[in-house]
Amino acid sequence: MPRRAQLAGAGALAAAVLLPLVYLLATRSGAANHLDAQILAGFANLDGPRVHPIALFLARLCDPDRFVWLAAALVAVALLRRRPRTAAAVVIVLFGSGLTTQLLKPALATPRHSELLDGLGQIIPASWPSGHATASMALALCAVLVAPARLRAWAAALGAVFAVAVTFSFLTLNWHYPSDVLGGFLVAAAWAAAAVAVLSWAAVRWPQEESGAGRPLPLREVLAPAGVTAASAALLAAMVLLARPRQTLDYAAEHTTFVVGAGALAVAALALAVALGLLLLRAPRR
Repeated sequence: MPRRAQLAGAGALAAAVLLPLVYLLATRSGAANHLDAQILAGFANLDGPRVHPIALFLARLCDPDRFVWLAAALVAVALLRRRPRTAAAVVIVLFGSGLTTQLLKPALATPRHSELLDGLGQIIPASWPSGHATASMALALCAVLVAPARLRAWAAALGAVFAVAVTFSFLTLNWHYPSDVLGGFLVAAAWAAAAVAVLSWAAVRWPQEESGAGRPLPLREVLAPAGVTAASAALLAAMVLLARPRQTLDYAAEHTTFVVGAGALAVAALALAVALGLLLLRAPRR
């Protein structure tokens, strides 16, 4: 089996193993549920007249009616690049991950009440994993799949930004717990990694199209866009701090768990997208 297919298969298995662990922590551990609620409360308290319409617009980018158009655009790019196998993989990843999430929601529905959310509204029992988080990460990872090799690293970085923008928005709207987001990310990652494994195996078995770059790219070229993204996020945070230093520092001090949790979710989104880019751009086919 090709080396890339082995690594992708291992990645899919790792995501599938982590998925139930996240669910059990979120629903069976009182300490984890308390942290979940603390992070969510930090997001929800940011909502207001100015923030609400922006958050609603971004969150709804992954509503079914808009999701279909974004998915169609990715399939169209793959077909225009004469990659029918990749186009088929995109359809399977987007449909399969979405179906998986919708089946898990009612099957694993669990009430999770927290006093920290009193006055903010409680989350419905059938919320894990998040469908919008699954959709946003699946779109991000499929963008990495369909992008030309020279643009894949940038597709990974920008795709992660898209997933973070969508998920942070609906967390601000109090639609889901942060653990719901992580669950959705893992569902999408498992499907995308499995697709890479199949594409890599098919490219060797029936060599008609390349599933990755012609040669492994230097590591610095693959990671540079992620570094630019992280630096841009830090610059944005610095601008917010300079604009409202007292309010920002007071809020961060009062919601330290939220700051750490939000950072962890952003890092997770970037890590998953970059990992797929590394797999396609660095891992050898054989």
